[in-house]
Amino acid sequence: MMAAALALAPPAAEAPAAPAQTEQAVRAAEPPLAPPATEPAAQAPAAEPQANPDEIVVAGKGAPPGDPAAAINEVSFEAVQAVDKAVIEPIAEGYVKATPKPLRQGVHNVLNNLSEPINFANSLLQFKIGRALRAVGRFGINSTLGLAGLFNFAARKPFNLAQERNGFANTMGFYGIGAGPYMYLPLIGSTSTRDLVGRLLDLSLIPGVAGKPFSSPLYATGTGVARSLDDRVEIDGFLRRLRSDCTNPYAAQREYYLAVREAEVAALRGRDFDLDARLPACLAEGPLARLGQAVPPPAKAPDPAPAEPAPVPAEPPASPQPPAVTPQM
Repeated sequence: MMAAALALAPPAAEAPAAPAQTEQAVRAAEPPLAPPATEPAAQAPAAEPQANPDEIVVAGKGAPPGDPAAAINEVSFEAVQAVDKAVIEPIAEGYVKATPKPLRQGVHNVLNNLSEPINFANSLLQFKIGRALRAVGRFGINSTLGLAGLFNFAARKPFNLAQERNGFANTMGFYGIGAGPYMYLPLIGSTSTRDLVGRLLDLSLIPGVAGKPFSSPLYATGTGVARSLDDRVEIDGFLRRLRSDCTNPYAAQREYYLAVREAEVAALRGRDFDLDARLPACLAEGPLARLGQAVPPPAKAPDPAPAEPAPVPAEPPASPQPPAVTPQM
């Protein structure tokens, strides 16, 4: 009976749809959707700064050309300069003050005279016969008239024979052997592989040929000390300029030494070399000094100015002719 009653009951009415205002209210209550993310626009590449023509750009901190051991050499240079300021310079100043100039000049002349056989031998090896004969002449004159080289009579009139330094390093350069890596060594200073080998040969020539007393340790020590002190006095002005005028004394001395040595070899080979263009700016002004084996070549005499043509004498003005007089009849 209950089943029949349920079957006869009317169906339940469907719930009415929510009005449109209610849907809009619900939508308004919901949080607004965030706008879709947009990809950032590609940034334009930054403009490269314009190069300054006066600016020096350093690409890396590699060793300078010709100086692969620059880091070690510079440490050696700084150590030697410190010892020089503390010890060697005061000794050199004391030597100058305590020794009369004529005696110091005599020691300098004797040391130069002892190097004349080296100059002679290497001039022969370079087939520079005239230069070799001048070295023989200087050695003979100064060893006799100059009292074993104490006086440099060869440079005076009537001989006028100036010293022309030469050595085995010059001979190797003359035949095309390059300088090799630059080095700065204690007790030697600025040098190169070629110059170091040449210097050892120079020091061995006289002891090896002449024997005693030139081969004795006492002679080698005595002349070595005297030469070092004489050289230090000679380059005192150069060192003062180097320390006061150059912002990088090590680099300036290296460039000076290499430039002078290259000019020396070029002069031996009869080639032009613009030494002034290669010298460091801080050392370009002032006299050039001999620095170890770097001997500045003699300055070329300036070309004589062309003779001005003799003035042509002015012709004397012509004397006025008296007016012609016509005789009257």
